[in-house]
Order: sequence, then C-alpha cells, then structure tokens
Amino acid sequence: MSKMWAVQQQGWGGAEQLQFTEVERPTPLPTEVLVRVHAASVNPVDVYTREGKAYMRALSLPHIPGWDVAGVVEAVGYGVTRFKVGDEVFGMPWFPRAANAYAQYIVAPSRHLALKPLNVDFIHAAALPLAGLTAWHMLVEIAKVQPGMRVLINAGAGGVGHLAIQIAKHLGTHVIATARADKHSFCRSLGADEVIDYSVTAVHETVSDIDVVIELVGGETCLTMLRTLRKGGLLVSAQAAWAPSLYDEAAVLGVRASAYLVEPDWHGLESLKALVESGALQVQVQRVFALRDVASAHDLIWQKRVAGKIVLECL
Repeated sequence: MSKMWAVQQQGWGGAEQLQFTEVERPTPLPTEVLVRVHAASVNPVDVYTREGKAYMRALSLPHIPGWDVAGVVEAVGYGVTRFKVGDEVFGMPWFPRAANAYAQYIVAPSRHLALKPLNVDFIHAAALPLAGLTAWHMLVEIAKVQPGMRVLINAGAGGVGHLAIQIAKHLGTHVIATARADKHSFCRSLGADEVIDYSVTAVHETVSDIDVVIELVGGETCLTMLRTLRKGGLLVSAQAAWAPSLYDEAAVLGVRASAYLVEPDWHGLESLKALVESGALQVQVQRVFALRDVASAHDLIWQKRVAGKIVLECL
C-alpha cells in the first residue's frame, strides 16, 4: 500500500492532539473518486469537534479531521460517470462523518463533489464548500429570501457570514450585518447596507422589522436576535443546539425559528460555482498554513477574530 502525509487526531482536547504523520493512502470503492488534495479549509466546527463539543459521535479515534477540500481526481471507482481523471473538483464529503480532509489524498462519493470554479485557485475553492453551502441553504432553501426583504446576518465577517452577505445581496435584499468596528469596512465591501458593532450596541434595541435573521452565534445572542424580527419573521440558526429555549421564545414573540446543519450537496456546490464564476460571490481567505502547521491554524480559529476563511495547503 502507498503512504501519504496526513494530520491525525489522537484524542479529544487541545491542538496538541493533532499529529502530522504518515498513513495508508485510501482506495476508492464503487461510486467513489480518489482526489489528490491541494487544499483543505479549517472551519470552527473542526475546532469544536476536536475539543469534543460537536460531532465526535460521528467519528472514532484516531481519525483524520476536516471536511472542506479542493483537488484533482486521480482515480475513479466503478460506476462513476460524473468525473474523469484530471478533473479539478471541490466539496465537503461525508459531513458530519469523517471525510479525512487534512491529508494529501481523500476518497469521497462522486456526488459529494462538483467541478471547481474555473476562475479561482484550489486555495479559494477549498474555502468555499462548508461555509458556502451553509449560507446558501439557510438563505435560499430554508428562508426562501426574496428581493426587497430585510435580512440580518449575525457574525457577518466570519466564514459563513461573509458569504451570506454576498448571497443575500445578490438575491436583492437589504442586508444588515453585525461585526466589530474593525470589520465594518470589510462587510460593506461585500455589499452590506448597514453594519452594527455588536460589542457596543444591543442589536435587538437598534434593529427591527427584519424578515429573516441568519444566526451564526447561538446562546443568548441567538435568543435576543428573535426580537429584531417582524411578526411572522424567521430566524434560521446554525447554532440552535446552544439555544434550547429558542422555539419557546419564538412562539412567545409571534415569530418563527428553524435549526440548520449543513450536509453534502453537489447541486448546492454547482449553484455556488455559478455565483463565483459570474463574479457575484468571492470567498475571502485571511491566511494559508502548511498542512504540518495545522495546530497554528486551529489556534487562529479558536481566537474568533478571523475575517473570511483559513486554509491548509496540502501539497
């Protein structure tokens, strides 16, 4: 068997659990493709899961973390017709089960991947799937936003938030984002019509008559965001697990709430690809780390001051 370099997680806990090591290279089963990974992005859920606070029940130890990837198809399993060897692809396989993205090679079902946008490199393509699908599904499939709606995006400068601003603006909405003052120009450059510094302003006391809230923080913040909605308005939260009284609070206020968790979706990836190729969507990468420096990447995510995305280069 051939070997490859990968990051392996040995236990639940701090970044010291991430070990750069040699492991066996995977082989594609029927309907799967083998991808030579050029880049893999790091998401907050990677860090939470490493700490044992998220989807560790879907994983076993040791395992290779990460879900977002971009690379080149090196082999195809029996029955695969969507791709051929040499195709450049991107995706978020298997979530929340192990996708083994922090590695030089992965295998994945062909329908968990899509052709990479032609006008971006592997670094930017790898930064797109998990955050982009989250923003796309929340806005388009759950909230079904329409032109003229007022949309509030919590944590607008983050990985999901900065993409949600652009998608919401592309859909013709009035976009209000929350971010610290040093991120306001960044959010405005993405299309936000208004930006509020949540660290000095009580957003629910300043903003009202919102049709849709895209909520990305959870906890008490999630609950207070309900108060920005018009009667019958909808809050969609990617962090509803951290706000157990969400539905009761929404009912009292006469608004609606919905939980959301991303899942693999090649149709959604192709929609994101079209937006990127049209110039309507640009993924922002704050910093790129070598695969062996994954602990530093996780530490930067943990600080919660990232604008856009963090990416690992896997070559």
